[in-house]
Amino acid sequence: MVDDLLLLIISSPSGAGKTTLTRDLLVQFPDLTFSVSHTTRKPRANEQDGKDYHFIDRARFDALVAADAFVEWAEVHGNCYGTSAEEIERAKRDQRRGIVFDIDYQGARQIKAVRPDAVSVFVLPPSMDALKERLRGRASDDEATIERRFSNARREIEHYGLFDYVLVNDQLEQAKLRIRSIVVAERVRRPRMARQAEALLRQNRTLG
Repeated sequence: MVDDLLLLIISSPSGAGKTTLTRDLLVQFPDLTFSVSHTTRKPRANEQDGKDYHFIDRARFDALVAADAFVEWAEVHGNCYGTSAEEIERAKRDQRRGIVFDIDYQGARQIKAVRPDAVSVFVLPPSMDALKERLRGRASDDEATIERRFSNARREIEHYGLFDYVLVNDQLEQAKLRIRSIVVAERVRRPRMARQAEALLRQNRTLG
């Protein structure tokens, strides 16, 4: 069964651009909402608690895992990340048409296991050299962190086969158009339009 609420998963190796593409989608489609993950990672200078992530300590994270509060969680780059079931319920309460998850392949696999109707997109860098250059250009991570993220990138790319769509973020504006087109196409898939079609048929029977 396909839910009216579009669950859109966006994943990529660190530095490939999933956060930039996610932010663009939220501007272009105001009826989408962002799933704010919980993390044990320390916030970067430009990040806000409750907006970019829910920043919590490991003890609190482990307590949420024990309470089965997450629909997915994983340890990535030495830190824990998780998506709470409450995020999906919040999107429904706010009558949003979709919710966007900025998560890694491990989280994508877990969400797809319980929600096969979720739509997943994997973002590739144009090259490994370009990826390393982007990681260095952040100026927010130390050298050890950059090297760890880069070394993990190949392992993450190996899991591209888990995803429904794969796009290369070579030209940013083109990549934005491609991912916007995915949202537009998924919204008019027959299972998501079934409710509207059936409503029209009921009207026709009433008029007849």
